[in-house]
Amino acid sequence: MSDVLPPDAKLAPEAVRERGRGAPKGQQTRATILEAALSLASQMGIEGLSIGALAEVTGMSKSGVFAHFGSREELQISVIREYHERFAEEVFYPAIQQPRGLPRLRALFDGWVAKVATEIDSGCIYISGAVEFDDRPGPVRDALAGMVLLWHGALGRAIRLAVDLGHLRVDTDPMQLLFEIHGLILSLHHDARFLRSAGAEERARTAFERVVQFYALTAPQATSGAGAPQGALPVKGATAPLTSV
Repeated sequence: MSDVLPPDAKLAPEAVRERGRGAPKGQQTRATILEAALSLASQMGIEGLSIGALAEVTGMSKSGVFAHFGSREELQISVIREYHERFAEEVFYPAIQQPRGLPRLRALFDGWVAKVATEIDSGCIYISGAVEFDDRPGPVRDALAGMVLLWHGALGRAIRLAVDLGHLRVDTDPMQLLFEIHGLILSLHHDARFLRSAGAEERARTAFERVVQFYALTAPQATSGAGAPQGALPVKGATAPLTSV
C-alpha cells in the first residue's frame, strides 16, 4: 500500500470489484445488479434507487434483488462503495505510479478531471450525492462522506509529500490547497455538465497549473533531505524514474 493512502483504506486492488470471470455465480449476479444500480443512480440519483426499480431493469424478482442487499439502504451504500472502488481503479492507482511529489499530485488531478469529463452525461456520484444528502443524516450520507473524505485524505498526503520534497513552499497549507483543487473540480462539473460549456476541462487544467505555480513560486531555494531543490517545479510531462509505493 502506498504512502498516499492509509493501510485500512478500502481501495486495495484485491478488494476492487467482485465482478469478473471465475467469480461464484452469486457474486456475478450481485455485480450485474450493481452495474445496473450505478447506471440508474447516474440518471436518477442515489435516492432514485429501489429494489423494485432494479428488479425491473435486471429482469429479476424483487426477492432475488433483496436477497443480495437486504434493504434499499444497503443497496445505496453498496453502490457508493462500488463507485468508490471504480474511482480508485481509474484515478488513484494509475496516479501513484508517478514519482512522489508534484508529478503524483498532478497525476491525481489529471485523472480526476478525466473521470469527471467522462461523466458529463451521467454525473459524478461524489458531487451529485453530496447535493442529495448534504442535509440528510444517516448511514447513506455517512458512507458517501466517508468515501469522499478518504479521497481527500489521499490528496492531502500527496500535497504534504510535495511539500516535503521541496516541490511546494514549506508554508503551504495542505487543507487550503486541497480546498482550491476541489473547487476546480466542482467548477468543471458545473460548467461542463450544467452549462455545457466548451473548453471547461482545459480551463480546469490551466487553473490547476496556476494554483501550483502560486504555491511553488516563492519557495526558498534550499535542498531538502530528499535531494530535491525546494522551489523547483517539475515540468509537466517530464520523465522521472518511478518510485516505490
